[in-house]
Amino acid sequence: MTGKRHPLLIVIVVIGVVALFLGGVMALVLKFTGQPSSLSFGTKIGVIPIEGTILDSEPVLTQLIQFKKEKQIKAIILRINSPGGGVAPSQEIYREIIRTKKTKKIIASMGSLAASGGYYIASAADRIVANPGTLTGSIGVIMEFVHAEELMEKLGLGMEVLKSGEFKDIGSPHRKLTDRDKALIKDLMSEIQEQFVDAVAQGRNLAREKVQKVADGRVLSGEQAKELGLVDVLGNFRDAVELAKGMTGIEGEVTLVYPKKTRARLWDMFLENTTRAFLKALKKTLGPRIEYRWPGLSH
Repeated sequence: MTGKRHPLLIVIVVIGVVALFLGGVMALVLKFTGQPSSLSFGTKIGVIPIEGTILDSEPVLTQLIQFKKEKQIKAIILRINSPGGGVAPSQEIYREIIRTKKTKKIIASMGSLAASGGYYIASAADRIVANPGTLTGSIGVIMEFVHAEELMEKLGLGMEVLKSGEFKDIGSPHRKLTDRDKALIKDLMSEIQEQFVDAVAQGRNLAREKVQKVADGRVLSGEQAKELGLVDVLGNFRDAVELAKGMTGIEGEVTLVYPKKTRARLWDMFLENTTRAFLKALKKTLGPRIEYRWPGLSH
């Protein structure tokens, strides 16, 4: 009789060990993929990280649309750590936030840096939470040009350019900007700057004149931004979570839902970071681009 019990006990122990092992593996997977919600029920808050230079709007747009469709997600927090980036990607994300606000509450939570395009995006949210020392603001437009004319002369290189109009090669590294070039570019930048000011005034429900006073590219602390009405609450990410709960009537614990990091996405992120580092090294040879970006810190 005793001999018959041993195999049964062994089977039970083995099953228990396997169950514990699988449970541990599942916990690790959920931790690193940021998807605890797949096994949970009840109210949830979606969290979308926006980190680094804003070059591509598609990942954020896709996640906003997905969270907007999920009924259990009552609010969305944009966790921003970005110096800004391209004008068009920033504007596309801003526009989608405005759409999403019609059905979901959106809170922007600023980390160490949410400047220029990073602030542009935040201004579309229902509320903005920043640390007192967060670097933000930098409402402005920047274009950078590199001239390689003298270097090419030293190397004994030259370039012959045929163009259909006076401004066709404007910004080329092979020639300096003329006064007429600069005047044309300044007109373009002024228009895009006005778009920035209008977006902040609309998103923050501020008088345009008030935004215009600080729209000179200056960088602000979170505390200064709050005094100017550019930020609503001073606090950290957990404060943003509590604010989201209060705005949606959530009581007790809430599940935070992060974008799922699939293998393809992880590979894309690796390629993106590698490419970004390579492009940064070659930045001065890539030609001009107009950006909502603060160049003060490499982020």
